[in-house]
Amino acid sequence: MADQASIRERLADLVSDQRLTIAKRELQVLGREKTIILALVIQLFVAAFSGFLVVGLVSLYDPGSVEGYQIDAAVTGNASGEMLTAIDQRAAVSGAQYQTTAGAFEDFQSGQIDVVFETRRANDRLFVTMTAPEGSIETTLIVSEGQEALRALERQLRVDRASSLSNEPLPLPPDTGGNPYFDFTYTILLPLLVFLPVFISGSITVDSITEEAEQGTLELLRVAPVTLVDIVDGKSVAMIAIAPLQAMLWLFLLTLNGVAIANASWLFGLVAATATIVVSLSVAVSLLAPDRRSAQLLFSVGVLLFFAGATLLPADPANTAARLAIDSATPTTRLAVLVYGAVAIAAAVAVRQLAKRTDPNTL
Repeated sequence: MADQASIRERLADLVSDQRLTIAKRELQVLGREKTIILALVIQLFVAAFSGFLVVGLVSLYDPGSVEGYQIDAAVTGNASGEMLTAIDQRAAVSGAQYQTTAGAFEDFQSGQIDVVFETRRANDRLFVTMTAPEGSIETTLIVSEGQEALRALERQLRVDRASSLSNEPLPLPPDTGGNPYFDFTYTILLPLLVFLPVFISGSITVDSITEEAEQGTLELLRVAPVTLVDIVDGKSVAMIAIAPLQAMLWLFLLTLNGVAIANASWLFGLVAATATIVVSLSVAVSLLAPDRRSAQLLFSVGVLLFFAGATLLPADPANTAARLAIDSATPTTRLAVLVYGAVAIAAAVAVRQLAKRTDPNTL
């Protein structure tokens, strides 16, 4: 009995070693993939130089955040006063009243005026037509600031007309604005750097399994004393491991650029959980649809459905990551990380069961 137990332990160690060997092989193959290396270099560049890039990216995300730029606006019509009051609320816009529309457009054509607002009051309604120059980088900024001025006008009209209502409306919340650099960094840049490695890991897993099945190298792997489950485990562990490690590296580089990141351990757990879910999905798709193109299509659709469905939850992955990073996590936020972890464990177990039931000869 002791000899049998010893033999079982040796066989278990051998299988375990084979899984690690497969995982190491996957990482070595990954190092030779130029497309993947290029994607990693791009992420590294964005994270390492985020302090410089964020200024230009925020200009595209929120053109109105650009400082030191002044827009000259011409206002005409019988409601010029209201429009000028709204324009005065925008620091980047300077308004001037014109007696005639023709005079305003004459200065607009000559470049002295950047935008023209034509106002008209009729039947207790106020109509405003904004004219901006043709498409250019400057146009984006002008249109953005013009829209904000029109929103300010609408807001002011609602307040002014509230006195004529039979029931007093609820007071409007104060317009606190916000820091566009802060918003962009934590709601766009950070989730991008955190979850992009998860997508890459899942896509690599699909390619790895389907390519080996198509080229017949999967049969060579099975010559060793390993099962299909062991092969899947080895490939999955390698791809799951690199995702949170990449994410932590990107977050470390963000901190070097002055971006404060809190709750790093919780973020690590969140990325590891989502990576496990996505990689498990990729393995399941590869086993059910060994054709490479079909598997990639199904995987892409599945990931989109997963994250789209997650947005309906009280704490979706992107929002959870942002709240953790800015140290604004609630009990619901941390509970969401634990739920993702539980789903990840269930997904991994389900995929292993699927691999046990899959006939390797059908791949």
